[in-house]
Amino acid sequence: MISRVRFESVHRFVVQDLPPLAISMVTAELFFKFRSFLLECSAFLVLWYGLDWAYSRIRTLRPRSRA
Repeated sequence: MISRVRFESVHRFVVQDLPPLAISMVTAELFFKFRSFLLECSAFLVLWYGLDWAYSRIRTLRPRSRA
């Protein structure tokens, strides 16, 4: 993740990677109460991966407008 931020533009990170990460963090903080760090961390990572996968698929399916 840090290599993506370091070698790619900050704008790309904010547009493509930050929304799934932010949603995953908020969801994990509000709803994941497993009383086990390992379970909560694993659930967060699975959620983040799933949201990132779905977000990237939606972005590739959506046609870009030409300005």
